[in-house]
Amino acid sequence: MTLELPPPATRPTLYFIGVTTKSSSIRTVFPRWAEHLGLDAVLEGIDLPPHAPAADYRRVVEFLAADELGRGALVTTHKLDLFTACRDLFARVDPLAELMHEVSCLSKADGVVAHAKDPISSGLAVDAIVPSGYWKSSDAEVFLMGAGGAAIAISWYLGQSSRGADRPRRIVVSDRDPARLAALERIHTGTDIPIETVATAAPGDNDRVLAGLAPGSFVVNATGLGKDAPGSPLTDGAVFPRDAIAWDLNYRGELKFLDQARAAGHVRVHDGWVYFLHGWTQVIAEVFGIGIATEGPEFQALSDLASGARR
Repeated sequence: MTLELPPPATRPTLYFIGVTTKSSSIRTVFPRWAEHLGLDAVLEGIDLPPHAPAADYRRVVEFLAADELGRGALVTTHKLDLFTACRDLFARVDPLAELMHEVSCLSKADGVVAHAKDPISSGLAVDAIVPSGYWKSSDAEVFLMGAGGAAIAISWYLGQSSRGADRPRRIVVSDRDPARLAALERIHTGTDIPIETVATAAPGDNDRVLAGLAPGSFVVNATGLGKDAPGSPLTDGAVFPRDAIAWDLNYRGELKFLDQARAAGHVRVHDGWVYFLHGWTQVIAEVFGIGIATEGPEFQALSDLASGARR
């Protein structure tokens, strides 16, 4: 995939840095939200393959910095790689982005500013899926497949000491890339929740981790498989723990992981739609400097406006 940058914006523009942005529901949703929120702005996608060359990430950030009407960007899939490639190009890096070495939002204020919104948006999504007090009243564990920016944010959120006893007794994170697992371990240095990392060269390796989880465990596909690439991080022979909660961060694509979870017959299944809503609204709020509700009637109104685009 060759990087194709759009021409400079002629209207206030929010860029979407992803892999297959043309097929995302946000292209239909954003104009509805913009009208509802009173924003004079348009959305423009920029596609890159996963783990693109560093030079391409730098071209994107330099383009945004020079684009007078480019207000900012949402970054998906490329959160860690873009941060690593462009750290010296940012005018400022917010504390969570500095901690996690990832960027999910780019805004502009005397230069390009890097933000990590995933700890906020993923936390809001987790709380919408897992009821309050769930971890306190069970031995359930967490298994995150994929050690990218979303997994770092989710594990960080669930391990926060401010949650008191309402935290999982163990978090397991798998990935094919040992370097990504090492980066995640660095974030969790000093935490009092056991964080185990497992290098998984093949889906069968994830099956073995899954088989050892406690009943009611929270199993998350954070790999991108099922959307950015076909397949699932599990094989069709994988056995889910009884009463598990399966969450795919994707909301579109083949979503094979969720089909596998449904086939188990005793698993509660959630796709990534609520994560999509919080992820985008948090970035829009930051880029355009507006307040957007995270619950209640106003958030429901934004959800309703988006629901027609869900597939």
